[in-house]
Amino acid sequence: MKALTAATALIAAANFAMADTPTLAGDPITAENLTVQAEMVRIADAIDAGVDTKDWELTRSFFTDEITVDFTSLVGGEPATIPADGLIAGWSANLTAEKTSFHLRGNHRVTFHSDDAATMVSHGYAWNRMESGALPENGGEALWEVWGTYEHGFERTQDGWKVNAMTFTPTAERGNPFVRNTPGS
Repeated sequence: MKALTAATALIAAANFAMADTPTLAGDPITAENLTVQAEMVRIADAIDAGVDTKDWELTRSFFTDEITVDFTSLVGGEPATIPADGLIAGWSANLTAEKTSFHLRGNHRVTFHSDDAATMVSHGYAWNRMESGALPENGGEALWEVWGTYEHGFERTQDGWKVNAMTFTPTAERGNPFVRNTPGS
């Protein structure tokens, strides 16, 4: 709490000392904006942690009831608005007990569209491992990994900030597509 108070005081002093209000991704740097941005980063990181630990109930809790998803540049198809329960069902069907994953993100940039809507762009990395991928008939390699850019849409709800849109655009991938595409056992 002391660190947050010190950071708030520093921001207030900087705002007072400067003729022009400093901005972060085009938005004024205020204690409230920094707090909201920290909450959005926490939510995106918690989604990754929930996926990696296969805590699907926790992961689901970070989404609105419907979510617009666009993973087309990675897996094809069309962007769609779907029930968040459907997104979680798809992830849990692919990331079964045999398949382990590790997600990491950084360089978060939040843009506020209103008091109740924002977009966060971040760099992301995902690693998937499935031992059956190492079998010669399955490609001979147990790993698949991808780097790219995430865009999360956020809306303020009565339960706090929730993700209502999610896009992933890969910049590079390597490894065995069998591991990416095949649900574990």
